[in-house]
Amino acid sequence: MNVEIYSRRLETFQVTETISHRPGIPTRSYGVDLWNRRCVCRRFEIVHYSCAHVVAVCAKVNLDVEQYVDDVYTLEHTLCVWENEFPVLPDLSTWEVPPTNFELLSDRGLRRNPRGRPQSSRIRNEKDIREKSDGKRCGICRLSGHSRNKCPNRNFHVGHSSGSGRN
Repeated sequence: MNVEIYSRRLETFQVTETISHRPGIPTRSYGVDLWNRRCVCRRFEIVHYSCAHVVAVCAKVNLDVEQYVDDVYTLEHTLCVWENEFPVLPDLSTWEVPPTNFELLSDRGLRRNPRGRPQSSRIRNEKDIREKSDGKRCGICRLSGHSRNKCPNRNFHVGHSSGSGRN
């Protein structure tokens, strides 16, 4: 990594990676601000641990990297977490387990849809409810009980279009 010093007093630096991690992707530059503990890669401020760019800057200007590591990562804090004692569980055979007095039923709604036509996931409302019809109606006289092939008025309408206005 190539480190350029922008301001030694403000502790701001520009770090350019000279080796690409992946072929075909150009090298990138990262701004490092040691004073505010920030790096453009955001690992430094999110994890509170020195990223590779901060380590490169500290090596360039002879600074101790450990001063930029958060106290959470120190051995003392780690030991404080694990110093608590956990009670030992009694023998498993002495546990009292109440009998189950309920029956587990599977939820059929969670099963996969059967093969065939896909099920609609649309939420229906009162507009979608159709009134019960008497079946299909004739296309000529609009009466139920027969189709346009067997319509008694078929001969009367032959040769006339339905929208012509002539009967």
